Amino acid sequence: MTDPIQLPKTPAPDREAIAPAPNPLGLDGIEFIEYATSKPQALGQVLETMGFRPIARHRSREVMLYRQGGMNVIVNAHIAALPHSIAPTDRPVLAAVALRVRDAAAAYAHALDKGAWAVPTRVEVMELNIPAIHGVGASRLYFVDRHDKFSIYDVDFVPIPGAEQHPPAVGGLHFFGLVQYIGNDRSDDWCEFYRELLGFAELPAGQRFGILPKGRILQSPCPPASRFYLQLIEPDASVLEVKGEERLQRIGLGCPDVLAAVAALGARGVEFIESRGVHSEGRGALSRTSLGSVSFELVHDPR
Repeated sequence: MTDPIQLPKTPAPDREAIAPAPNPLGLDGIEFIEYATSKPQALGQVLETMGFRPIARHRSREVMLYRQGGMNVIVNAHIAALPHSIAPTDRPVLAAVALRVRDAAAAYAHALDKGAWAVPTRVEVMELNIPAIHGVGASRLYFVDRHDKFSIYDVDFVPIPGAEQHPPAVGGLHFFGLVQYIGNDRSDDWCEFYRELLGFAELPAGQRFGILPKGRILQSPCPPASRFYLQLIEPDASVLEVKGEERLQRIGLGCPDVLAAVAALGARGVEFIESRGVHSEGRGALSRTSLGSVSFELVHDPR
């Protein structure tokens, strides 16, 4: 009787080691975030108080590009002719997020293959065709692969004469993520949406950021330097029943020193909520709401 074959022993897996999340789209951060509003000047004033500067105008539409540091924010007052688009209203709405990807066409095809709904495009002369899918509510998720050697803004926008094209960020501010309000018992659905289409991974329940830890946190599969997060928040069923009001609620901004950023922004006129339940501290801060819908959450992030 022969001895049994001795297979080489496989080292036991390290329980503390976390495998890197798959990144099927080659996600590499946020290229821009877009607001829709019928009062672009009023929103522009809010953005300028937050440190953003208007740097360019769209060639053919009522659209303005604001920037500080590596963050781009688009203010769109153009009335779109496409169905299911967010119409500009007095209260600004977070209408779109553009994601940097390795290959926009491949990312778009992958998302459609996973069940995403395509957004029809109507491109005018001298405009780029940027593929997009439907996000929460009537919002859109764009895929942009021209962010390294060539900028999408070089085609669609005209620089404002004399405007500094790369104004520095106040207090090291950078995109940290977005807060999304969802309907009751919809957390699992949205987690699956972002996991299947974009490769996001849910963080453990005990891992939290900032001062508003409610909800579930999803981490993008981007490299660490460009990583961002989504916070999904359901309404308190005992207080409010939300139907048909799922939306992107606010932008999260990371900074290495929250209190220093609060002081710098406060000197510019930004007011922060200071109450027993919510107040500025080393972990984070929340600005007061402007124009009925616009607020910014600061989160400690040393990047």
